[in-house]
Amino acid sequence: MSTPFPFTAVVGQEDLRLALLLNAVSPAVGGVLVRGEKGTAKSTAVRALSALLPEVAVVPGCRFSCDPAAPDPSCPDGPHEAGNGGMRPSRMVELPVGASEDRLVGALDIERALAEGVKAFEPGLLADAHRGILYVDEVNLLHDHLVDLLLDAAAMGASYVEREGVSVRHASKFLLVGTMNPEEGELRPQLLDRFGLTVEVAASREPDQRVEVVRRRLAYDDDPAGFAARWADEESAVRQRIIAARELLPSVRLGDGALRQIAATCAAFEVDGMRADIVMARTATALAAWAGRTDVLAEDVRQAALLALPHRRRRNPFDAPGLDEDKLDETLEEFSGEGDEDPDPDGPGGGGGQPPSSDGPQADGDSGAQPEAGDGGEPQASGAGSGEQSAARASEPFRTKVLSVPGLGDGAAGRRSRARTEHGRTTGARRPQGALTKLHLAATVQAAAPHQRARGRTGRGLVVRRDDLRQATREGREGNLVLFVVDASGSMAARQRMSAVKGAVLSLLLDAYQRRDKVGLVTFRGSAAEVALPPTSSVDAAAARLETLPTGGRTPLAAGLLRAHEVLRVERLRDPARRALVVVVTDGRATGGPEPVALAGRAARLFAADGVASVVVDCESGPVRLGLAGQLAGELDGTAVTLDELRADSIAGLVKDVQRRAA
Repeated sequence: MSTPFPFTAVVGQEDLRLALLLNAVSPAVGGVLVRGEKGTAKSTAVRALSALLPEVAVVPGCRFSCDPAAPDPSCPDGPHEAGNGGMRPSRMVELPVGASEDRLVGALDIERALAEGVKAFEPGLLADAHRGILYVDEVNLLHDHLVDLLLDAAAMGASYVEREGVSVRHASKFLLVGTMNPEEGELRPQLLDRFGLTVEVAASREPDQRVEVVRRRLAYDDDPAGFAARWADEESAVRQRIIAARELLPSVRLGDGALRQIAATCAAFEVDGMRADIVMARTATALAAWAGRTDVLAEDVRQAALLALPHRRRRNPFDAPGLDEDKLDETLEEFSGEGDEDPDPDGPGGGGGQPPSSDGPQADGDSGAQPEAGDGGEPQASGAGSGEQSAARASEPFRTKVLSVPGLGDGAAGRRSRARTEHGRTTGARRPQGALTKLHLAATVQAAAPHQRARGRTGRGLVVRRDDLRQATREGREGNLVLFVVDASGSMAARQRMSAVKGAVLSLLLDAYQRRDKVGLVTFRGSAAEVALPPTSSVDAAAARLETLPTGGRTPLAAGLLRAHEVLRVERLRDPARRALVVVVTDGRATGGPEPVALAGRAARLFAADGVASVVVDCESGPVRLGLAGQLAGELDGTAVTLDELRADSIAGLVKDVQRRAA
């Protein structure tokens, strides 16, 4: 087994280390979501935490880690008698993004269940993680159906596997830790709320601290065991402090004054539901125990709010997470009361909001410096004409009509277009290709029935062979690649008009977020087109690019279409199962260069030849309409809709799917 990087050797990242330690003290806090750019020690810190957790007592031979003091009465390996058990280290179980449902919850031997009535169950990762840590790297990329299973287990503290009348239940209580890069897409609100705490991490901008990070990493890579040995005393001290805090936790008093501050803070920041109040109360209590105190202070409430509230304030994917600290301080001051004063400010443990020092240069400094606004490679406008105007603000987004790709796909699970999926309504049966995941009972019985006499059936049970098993085929919904091709030329430059156009695109981006799509953005103006945002799952990144989009110059429509066609070609090589929907936002004009209209028509016909679903959002305004966007839709073999028709509440028509025109 490889030697993990020592937790106490992580340089800086105070908020991250504190949030992990608070969950180690009180697992009831509800886990940690770590958001941040790549290369910021997110995974390193999480993996290092497991080595600090105290050992757990388990029933010998139980695959579900039952506690010998209180064994699970419904354990599939039970029943167990209460008594002494063995000890084992706490586990950290990793859930891969591409894991199957069977790997997560476990699998039943369907053949034995049907033929013998035996519950032959192979435990999954939820069983392995019981009484330990369940770690999901890139949790925002996890498939929806796995997220649902994870939510159920986290909420109920148990995992249920039910298939064709065969049911298995086992305990599954774990510390849920997820890491994610926001540039790759946001989490569903339901999963966000399940994480008790969240922290934002970023690489330090201090040269001395960066030097120390590199120095320690190189030393660890050269000799992992020797490096870990040099930090053994610090690791042992933190482990003992966790044990002491756990023992002190039941004695910590959460007074009425602190409770009023918690309730007032959650109300002031308008968080939904009551989970935030409960998480803040548990976090403040854990902070006091970590500091070695039996009273919760106002400073504990403040730190708990900074960890528990930012991710619960997001109303849509375009809202930046965060908390107004001035408003927080005002609320705490307004509702401060008696009983919140520290009886001994210099008492054991000091303040509750400091993790153990890593003893590195500036280790207690601010390692979470945020990049300046505009960092991250904001693309520069190309081909700007002399008439370039500053970016117009988008109008308020609205609910759009459903735009879907025709036919039946095989892409990643989502909520836009029809697809063959593992989840959804059953449409038929087939022979399994690989492991059986969803049994079609009627088709299996029908396949086995003609052979019962030849197989010597004598009892009541059905004699089933593996060749009889049938996999259920199901139809659900998939996520698509929605590629926006936006006209930013001078003909679109009227501020009121461009504001409406941006509002429409923003509305479609919000729809794409809700339907679990990938999005991309191509813009064209002046003499060229550019890829403002390559295909990504981060719709808020697309919204940020859209917000700063300037306008002006000629209309190189052909260049925009050709650049979009190239983006789709490359993306098909990367993700061939994901179907594309091209949304061209333009008034249909084409200017600049020789024969711009004819060239745009030829570029559009490339999409039609490839069978790419497309829709043209007609932005033409005024009393006189040329109908150029409709002509472009014809060349694309797609559909044209006006800005007004795009609204879901428009009386212009019912839900309009993207359809190729009949030949």
